[in-house]
Order: sequence, then structure tokens, then C-alpha cells
Amino acid sequence: MSEAAIREELATLAKSLFDRGYSVGTAGNISVRLPDGWLMTPTNSCLGRLDPARISKLAPDWSHLSGDRPSKEVFLHRAVLTARPEAGAVVHLHSTHATAISCLTTEGGDADIPPLTPYFVMRIGRRLPCVPYYRPGDAAMEPAVHQAALGAKALLLANHGPVVSGKTLADAVHASEELEEAARLALLLRDVPGVRRLTPAQVDDLLATFG
Repeated sequence: MSEAAIREELATLAKSLFDRGYSVGTAGNISVRLPDGWLMTPTNSCLGRLDPARISKLAPDWSHLSGDRPSKEVFLHRAVLTARPEAGAVVHLHSTHATAISCLTTEGGDADIPPLTPYFVMRIGRRLPCVPYYRPGDAAMEPAVHQAALGAKALLLANHGPVVSGKTLADAVHASEELEEAARLALLLRDVPGVRRLTPAQVDDLLATFG
């Protein structure tokens, strides 16, 4: 896919996320790996109103090449994409239910989202670590995010929101959607007796087949 086509896809998928309430205002940012660098949504941009031509382009060393100035959370994407060389994109949102889970999870632990559906396991995996709280835009979080991403496709930023990687931009967006749905189900079923979870053997089977 050409860079121009990726820019168009990024704008289209970002608008879809915004239109469905996965981000509000200027919250959230997205990055995509290119053969010659990176694309990233600009700082203070609205995911619902991106101009493909003005999306930031960064060099392989993450310096700004062209387009509007990139998100102030460049380091967040760098942390994940350097930890996961197979990943082609990262989506960071403030989606409601996943962010709620990030407020309920012990910092430094794994998010309290049980394996309720196979789709959560297939797209997110076995673990969803929660990185301790840092002020938004604080580059000091980069080592903690990098460490968490080494062992997980997705993670939560405590009291902030989800960060999800995927092999392609579409994969990362779909995984972000699945994470939000899994978080919603987890909150709906919290403290409900008799909830049926996938067994460890069923999780192992899914990861062996789709992981």
C-alpha cells in the first residue's frame, strides 16, 4: 500500500473511532510504521477531522520530517513499536470502558478483564498489563511502556486509557474495538455470580491457533 493510501486509511479509520465515541475532542493518537519512517496523528488534532495530507511524517529516528507537528506522545508509540518489531501500527484511545478498567486495576499489575470471549484472547492475548500512572505527555513513562509491550500486544495506562498494537493499522483498530467491548462486558458482569469464563485450556488453544 502506498503512503498516500495509508494516510487515507488512517483518516478514515480514525474518523470511524471518533464517530462511535472511542475518542472525544482531541484525545487519542495513532501511528503507522512505514518503510522509510512513521506516520503519526498531529498534536491537538481531532481523530474525527484528520487531513490526510497534514498527518505528521517522522524519520526512522523519530525526528519530524513533514506535515503538522506530531502528537506530544511520540515516545509512547516509540516505546511500543520498538518493543514489538512485528507491529505495524499503534492506537492509543481514551475509550470509556477500557479507561474505567484502567482506574480499577492495580498499577503495575494485569488488568481485571477475564477471558470471557475468544475474540478478546485472539486479538489482545493472555495478558493486558497496566502501566503505573504518569502525567499525560510525560516522557518518563517510555521505559515502563516499553517493558510492558515486550510481553503484550496491548496495555493500559493507569487512569488514562488503552494502547494497542497490531500487525497492520486495521488490525490495531480492530483490536482496540475488541478491547473496549471486553472491558464493557467485564464491567457489566462484575460481581455477577456464575459467570462462565474460558478455561485455561481453551485460552491455550486460541493462542496456539491465532496467537
